[in-house]
Amino acid sequence: MGGKNESIPSNSGRAAELLAKEQGTVPGFIGFGTFHSDLGYVPAIQGAEEIDSLVDSDFRMVLRKLSKKDVTTKLKAMQEFGTMCTERDTEIVKGVLPYWPRIFCKISLDHDRRVREATQQAFEKLILKVKKHLAPYLKSLMGYWLMAQCDTYTPAASAAKDAFEAAFPPSKQPEAIAFCKDEITSVLQDHLIKETPDTLSDPQTVPEEERDAKFYRVVTCSLLALKKLLCLLPENELDSLEEKFKSLLSQNKFWKYGKHSIPQIRSAYFELVSALCQRIPQLMKDEASKVSPSVLLSIDDSDPVVCPALWEAVLYTLTTVEDCWLHVNAKKSVFPKLSAVVREGGRGLATVIYPYLLPFISKLPQSITDPKLDFFKNFLTSLVAGLSTERTKTSFSECSAVISAFFECLRFIMQQNLGEEAIEEMLVNDQLIPFIDAVLKDPKLQDGQLFNHLAETLSSWEARADLEKDDKTARNLEKVLLNFWEKLSEICVEKINEPEADVKSVLGVSNLLQVLQKPKSSLKLNKKKVGKVRFADEMPENNKENEKCVSSEGENSEGSELMAEPSVSPSCSNCISPLRKKPLEDLVCKLAEMSINYVNEQKSEQHLRFLSTLLNSFSSSQVFKVLLGDEKQSTVRGKPLEIAKLVQKNPAVQFLYQKVTGWLNEDQRKDAGFLVDILYSALCCCDSNVERKALLDDLIELKWNSVLQIIEKACSSSDSHALVTPWLKGDILGEKLVTLAEHLCNKDLESTVSSEPYFSERWTLLSLVLSQHVKNDYLIGEVYVERIIVKLHETLSKAKKLSEAENNDSSVSFICDVAYNYFSSAKGCLLMPSSEDLLLTLFQLCAESKEKTHLPDFIISKLKNTWLSGVNLLVHRTGDTFKQSTFLRLSALWLKNQVQFSTLDVTSLQVLLSAVDDLLNVLLESKDANLLGAYIGSVMPDNSEWEKMRQSLPVQWLHRPLLEGRLSLNYEGFKTDFKEQDTKKLPSHLCTSALLSKMILVALKKETVLENNELEKITAELLYSLQWYEELDNPPIFLTGFCEMLQKMNVTYDNLCGLGNTSGFLQLLFDRSRKNGTLWSLIIAKLILSRSVSSDEVKQHYKRKEGFFPLTEGNMHTIQSVCPFLSKEDKKEFIAECIPALLAWTKENVCHINGGFGHLAIFNSCLQTKSIDDGELLHDLLKILITWKKDHEDIFLFSCNLSEVSPEILAVNIEIIRFLSLFLKYCSSPLAESEWDFIMCSMLAWLETTNENQALYSVPLVQLFAYVSCDLACELSAFFDSTTLGTTGSLPVNLISEWKEFFSPGIHSLLLPLLVTSTGENRDTSETSFQNAMLKPMCETLTYIPKDQLLSQKLPARLIAGQKTNLPEYLQTLLNTLAPLLLYRARPVQIAVYHMLYKLMPEFPQYDQDNLKSYGDEEEEPALSPPAALMSLLSIQEDLLENVLGCIPVGQIVTIKPLSEDFCYVLGYLLTWKLILTFFKAASSQLRALYSMYLRKTKSLNKLLYHLFRLMPENPAFAETTVELSNKDPRTFFTEELQLGIRDTSALPYHIPHLACSVYHMTLKDLPAMVRLWWNSSEKRVFNIVDRFTSKYVSSVLSFQEISSVQTSTQLFNGMTVKARATTREVMATYSIEDIVIELIIQLPSNYPLGSITVESGKRVGVAVQQWRNWMLQLSTYLTHQNGSIMEGLALWKNNVDKRFEGVEDCMICFSVIHGFNYSLPKKACRTCKKKFHSACLYKWFTSSNKSTCPLCRETFF
Repeated sequence: MGGKNESIPSNSGRAAELLAKEQGTVPGFIGFGTFHSDLGYVPAIQGAEEIDSLVDSDFRMVLRKLSKKDVTTKLKAMQEFGTMCTERDTEIVKGVLPYWPRIFCKISLDHDRRVREATQQAFEKLILKVKKHLAPYLKSLMGYWLMAQCDTYTPAASAAKDAFEAAFPPSKQPEAIAFCKDEITSVLQDHLIKETPDTLSDPQTVPEEERDAKFYRVVTCSLLALKKLLCLLPENELDSLEEKFKSLLSQNKFWKYGKHSIPQIRSAYFELVSALCQRIPQLMKDEASKVSPSVLLSIDDSDPVVCPALWEAVLYTLTTVEDCWLHVNAKKSVFPKLSAVVREGGRGLATVIYPYLLPFISKLPQSITDPKLDFFKNFLTSLVAGLSTERTKTSFSECSAVISAFFECLRFIMQQNLGEEAIEEMLVNDQLIPFIDAVLKDPKLQDGQLFNHLAETLSSWEARADLEKDDKTARNLEKVLLNFWEKLSEICVEKINEPEADVKSVLGVSNLLQVLQKPKSSLKLNKKKVGKVRFADEMPENNKENEKCVSSEGENSEGSELMAEPSVSPSCSNCISPLRKKPLEDLVCKLAEMSINYVNEQKSEQHLRFLSTLLNSFSSSQVFKVLLGDEKQSTVRGKPLEIAKLVQKNPAVQFLYQKVTGWLNEDQRKDAGFLVDILYSALCCCDSNVERKALLDDLIELKWNSVLQIIEKACSSSDSHALVTPWLKGDILGEKLVTLAEHLCNKDLESTVSSEPYFSERWTLLSLVLSQHVKNDYLIGEVYVERIIVKLHETLSKAKKLSEAENNDSSVSFICDVAYNYFSSAKGCLLMPSSEDLLLTLFQLCAESKEKTHLPDFIISKLKNTWLSGVNLLVHRTGDTFKQSTFLRLSALWLKNQVQFSTLDVTSLQVLLSAVDDLLNVLLESKDANLLGAYIGSVMPDNSEWEKMRQSLPVQWLHRPLLEGRLSLNYEGFKTDFKEQDTKKLPSHLCTSALLSKMILVALKKETVLENNELEKITAELLYSLQWYEELDNPPIFLTGFCEMLQKMNVTYDNLCGLGNTSGFLQLLFDRSRKNGTLWSLIIAKLILSRSVSSDEVKQHYKRKEGFFPLTEGNMHTIQSVCPFLSKEDKKEFIAECIPALLAWTKENVCHINGGFGHLAIFNSCLQTKSIDDGELLHDLLKILITWKKDHEDIFLFSCNLSEVSPEILAVNIEIIRFLSLFLKYCSSPLAESEWDFIMCSMLAWLETTNENQALYSVPLVQLFAYVSCDLACELSAFFDSTTLGTTGSLPVNLISEWKEFFSPGIHSLLLPLLVTSTGENRDTSETSFQNAMLKPMCETLTYIPKDQLLSQKLPARLIAGQKTNLPEYLQTLLNTLAPLLLYRARPVQIAVYHMLYKLMPEFPQYDQDNLKSYGDEEEEPALSPPAALMSLLSIQEDLLENVLGCIPVGQIVTIKPLSEDFCYVLGYLLTWKLILTFFKAASSQLRALYSMYLRKTKSLNKLLYHLFRLMPENPAFAETTVELSNKDPRTFFTEELQLGIRDTSALPYHIPHLACSVYHMTLKDLPAMVRLWWNSSEKRVFNIVDRFTSKYVSSVLSFQEISSVQTSTQLFNGMTVKARATTREVMATYSIEDIVIELIIQLPSNYPLGSITVESGKRVGVAVQQWRNWMLQLSTYLTHQNGSIMEGLALWKNNVDKRFEGVEDCMICFSVIHGFNYSLPKKACRTCKKKFHSACLYKWFTSSNKSTCPLCRETFF
């Protein structure tokens, strides 16, 4: 083939690369166009394989990904590229640079904005790495880089600018741009002129919409990039580009961008035009013929994107191209467009367009505007017309822009044409005055600051007239101003001089006059700076004007407290120009006179309001004289002389008395605010404060509403307040207010009048005078403030005595509002003693429950806010707050009394804790670090108080520790029940510990100093309370509620112990435990058990074992509690201390704690933890006991009456019995015969004592004695029950026989009657009750009773009249005695009875079998009841369960609370069913048919199944204790056997679910046909639930068991073999007789046993097809309808076939020899045709056909 020439490239990519290497540049092409010119600026897009092998492999991979089309791929690749640029070495990154330009140029124009942004971010990282090495590639990059900086997606543009700044500092940027200017221009020009959407993107692959979007973006970016280029290039570089720009501007395509449909393109175009005008003006002048129309004819473009750029371009065009108007027709083309835009209010862009109007008209040459008068008139008219558009009116900024432009243009035109009368008159008469008139009528336009602009315009004219040296100009201006005031006066008078003056117009006039009177008010207050045109010849005046504006900026800032401007000040009047002062005053007097006339004649409210605003701004004697008019001064009768003189001297006061007081006292007047303004205007005209105080004191009899408004006005500004201060502080007002407070409180208690409107006004007045402060002082005299507060406090204290309904309407709510305002506004130094008392009452009302205070919720909420604001004020004052504050001291004392001596329930305590929490959180803010500590210390009880509270706790907590052997007692020091009256009231110890714990938790959020180990003490007391609760048998609901409340409030030991020192706390606990024992010892055990304290921390407290001896109760309890957590060595040391004492027992000290009792108790505690493995030691102790029995048998309570036995003796016996039980459990070495005799004889003797003393079971130690006695019997029973042949060898020879023949019957003959009698007496005590304690061991012992002993028990006969039964009397008595106990509300009894009856169940069916013939075929549907005692019990249970579960839909799982009443009902019900099913299973097939018929009739099974699907869990997974291997099948309640134990309560939550599953499993196994029948008849929802659950959890288990039973079956069939296949769930039966062979395959369904079992044919030899089918149908019928296993069904079928071969004919109704349900043979024969039928079949035939004829011969059947 010849050698390949390596120098010739094999593909185009390498050819391009080679070319690049030879020529130094890469030949480029753009998109998909076909240009032939050399466009060298865009590098060729090379394939992935062309990337040089010198590039790092990772970079090569990333660069390949960047050429992919998928957006996500590109995005991730670009991010990866950026990361690699940062992390790799510079040399490696530099290798990428030759390939970067072509990738960057392409991908920076990508359609996806995220990709573009990521590209620029990656580029920045590349730049930071390679730095100056980028230089050789700049020219090919820069054009696209500039475009990227102008990207329409801001984050992408920003990233590109960041990259640019990273590459070049600002000073170097122009230089870099200049370096690449030619390449940049070429790239951008070509984008603008040559590119199209189809050349930029491939039309074959990119949708049109996407192509267009990319093209428009590229054009926009190119235009903006050109602008950027022009702006960045230095001046000296511009000339070199002129030619390129000339060629661009010569292209028509460029100018068309000004009319493009895309706003962004038009905006960019106009920005570029502005830049060209700035940077290359000469070029634009040359192109004037294109520039002018392009820009000026677009003047009506109203797109918000385009407008700013367009108007900038318009101004630049007018400035740069002087002859621009030669190329457009201004009057026909430009002005009409401009006029249209302006008339329409700028089409929503007034804020953009209108600031350009003044520069625009200032640049218009005179030739264009002639005739001037018409042009300016039309222009201003259009401007004003723009204001009337709805959009302008509704927008403040738009409105302001139009008004501002109007006045700027007006002033400019006036300045330019001053002296030309026609234009002056046109501007004032035709423009300015009509404009003001229009604005006065429309209040929407008044927001646009027209009056301020007018005032500014007048001020500028007045200033020029004053300063102008040219007399002619001054005269012209004065003439203009005179004309203006004349015309203005006319329109103002016109507005006011109407009887029904328009409200809006009157308001407008008053606003206008106010503004004109204060010409200094700045237009630019609170607004951002706006560019403003300044006229050249107005420069000096405007500078002064601006200075004035700045100096007066504060004048208009109303609303801030006491900072409003004064109504009149001399400086203000001085600053008004004389040219304005006279006409303004004349106008005001004229309007005032007109207004008062209307008021006097027509009582015009509108004119009176107008007068008020006038007087506010113009309050002078002159105006008041005008208002008085010609009315003669009337003498003020009945007034003091001082007032009379004042009236005579001052027209303002005269007007006040003549007019204003009358107006104020008018009843119908609601709003008198403006009249109060007139009053203040009159006060301004008084000469001194003395005059003003005298005047106001005289006016005090005004209505309360008026007084309130006078005081409110005083508070609104410092000047108003200064006018009335002496009056406010005076006695007359103070006394008046105290009287008012008394009146309000007393009146309110007498009758509820809160609905009256003036009532709330008076409260408002009180609130105002208490809460308003001026310069840290009260508004009124301090003495009066205190008197008012005392009155409020008195009223509040009486609130508790009122009912809730009365409180709803009472003054409490108002008092809260007043107090809240008072506390909120007061400063620390202002708080007085009376207010602290008020604060305490407020706090108490919030800290007590609603039952006591009778306050509604909304008032409690107000009270809380009020006292919190008061306490907040308290804690922020300086000094020793606790000592100073009465409130803090008294509230602490009150809290202490509440928890110790007041009876609180959970709700009351919760309210109290909540209030304390709020209080302490405020106290936390105090700077006084000792405050909280002092507060908590004052609430804390002392040691004796704590002890008293601990002793008052009910002591039935002892029951459980005694039963469990955790503590030992040898005295009777406690009762057994809560007192009835205490059913809801919490013990004081609980309340106190909860309160202090809550306080500590809040206090320790911050560094708080606590004294005397308070934290440890409080934590210990809280633990004491919690431990007390935990030890109770059946805590009442209110105590459970208490604990839940603590949890919710986070008051827990864990939260407390995290705050303090554990070792100190433990020391305290050990000290108390050693001293007192009992609960303190249990607390230590609880802490170790819950791992709150480590064993190492505890260890140091019991290092010295001998310190615990001699034993005291505290020491003994401490050792007993820590015993489970001691190491073996430690226990041995304690035992070593005990043994000598045990050996040295004497009869005297045996009962003492420091004698035998205490040491044996400790020994038992050690033994209980399985830690004594020294068998010899145990035997020695046993021998001591045996010796003891010989020497002092009277101490051992054998068969005696306990009523006279001392508690000490009882306690010793309990410990001895406990030792023997533990000895049996843990001693592994064999016992001698004498030892066995001692243990068993003692046990039986103690049991006899237990049996004989039933009446004393209410005595705790007797109950405990009974408990341990039964427990010992139970241990012995368990021991002998578990002995096997292997273990009996180590026992004495006759021991087992003795046990079986004597001891076991002895135990059960005592316990079974005891069970019957004890349950008969106490039918309602629960399992957890101490009164039922001995039931557990007694019942567990009874579960070991052998069947023969049970059958031989002689119980009192219990037979029920009319009860159908085949059982003998002794069995029936046993059943009737035990069965009802399944209803007993104690789980141990129910389980023991179940175990006993379970042993009897298999015995019962045989008695029915013996009487089977009595249930012959004569009955229509024979049925037989299972034992009647069980069925009657079941009936009761069904009613109980209907109440518990009846309302719950099937399939909704019910969780039964363990040990509740419902739990016992459900447990008894399920156990009864287990017994019935056990009985059923033990019965023969025929009996089962009869029993199942009975169950079908009573529908009991249906009820059971419905209940089961409410009780079985959705996922019956078994709670596994060990980790199972993953390949094993999951363990469920169906695979695991239920262990019905009595002692073990750990699995109680799963007891009912597991039992329900067990019963369902038994039902499916033993009554499959009946379950199937129920399932098929159930509704669809239940059908699906049952099917799904059974298929998932039960079918596989049952199928496996069924197949296994077939495989392991020992049943032999003569002539039939049966095999099973587990994997396919198949059973194969082969039946052969003589030459006939029948093979049948039984297939179990996936939802076995619900689904139908299918029978398929195998081999068939010597049988006719019809017969074959019959037999298959029969087998299918038997398997479907019989309640038994497959083997039983097969046996039945074989029997049927055998009978067929024996010659017995089929029943001609069911075509079977043996009946499929009751297994009978055809016996009923027709007398006519002699055919035989099954009785059941005939019965069904007769009932369904309603005839009594033979099915075959149709003759009447006899």
